Amino acid sequence: MKIRLGYVAIALNLEKVTSSSTLTYSRYLKLNQNEKLKKLKEVTYSNIEALEKILRYNIDNNIHFYRMTSNLIPLATHPDVMWDYLKYFRKDLEYIGKLIKDNNLRVDAHPDQFNVINSDKEIVVENTIKTLSMQVDLFEAMNYEEGKMVIHIGGAKGGKDIAAQRFINNLEKFPKRITERLILENDDKTFNAEEVLDICNKTNLPMVFDIHHHNCNECNEDLKFLLPEIFKTWDNDILVPKMHFSSPREFENDRKHADYIDAKSFLDFIYTAKDVVNKDFDIMIEAKKKDMTLNKLVNDIKEMDKNIDFIDQSTLEIK
Repeated sequence: MKIRLGYVAIALNLEKVTSSSTLTYSRYLKLNQNEKLKKLKEVTYSNIEALEKILRYNIDNNIHFYRMTSNLIPLATHPDVMWDYLKYFRKDLEYIGKLIKDNNLRVDAHPDQFNVINSDKEIVVENTIKTLSMQVDLFEAMNYEEGKMVIHIGGAKGGKDIAAQRFINNLEKFPKRITERLILENDDKTFNAEEVLDICNKTNLPMVFDIHHHNCNECNEDLKFLLPEIFKTWDNDILVPKMHFSSPREFENDRKHADYIDAKSFLDFIYTAKDVVNKDFDIMIEAKKKDMTLNKLVNDIKEMDKNIDFIDQSTLEIK
């Protein structure tokens, strides 16, 4: 069983490199017409250049799994801006996609919490379609067919049964180009792993299992039942299943993420996965120290468990 580790957005080992620089709408309004486009292009170019640096850092360090920022293009979906960034940056995005594909990286996205598919407000659903469509535009500009988007089910207005059905009903309004890239994730307060698994089975969407969210918002089913069923949701996908792993910051089941990962808990989980599924999968490390956390976790595992082989700096194997 092989497991690849990844991290989120920022490579802290690269000083002052961020692909999430922003231009606020209030700042945008203060610019004259010529300055507006110039600033949009300037920030976007800086972000794409930083993304390339991060991807090259990942390649150099054999990190094969990465979550790109959802803030790559400033004000791209703002109703009063919505500028044609592809007119200026299509070639740059094609280059980013080629870099990803030529080096067999797995890159996905996790649009923010304002994207709520199961909202009972039509405007929220419409804005969610707009934002997710923009993320698909980026993947398509990169010619990256394997790009996926992780999203939560949403709120529980009217009760979870009603809210779950509203998710399924609303999803039918979404274009196929969006739905074919979605992965559904259990959350730490509302929809637990069992409930999200049920929705995945009804919508034929794969599920990402967040272990920390599961610990904060448990369901009745044991991991030994859940994991094989979650893995099955990936049966028709060319990608291996993915998981999210983080540790609580201050106390057990603290929903906030710690700087680093508790290696013992991590090992407990992957050995459970070995026992019940014994298939390759990827783990996204969600921790405040980003790539530094990944490196520390690898070193901690090497110290704690001599039976685990490391194929490279971020890929481990349990035989």
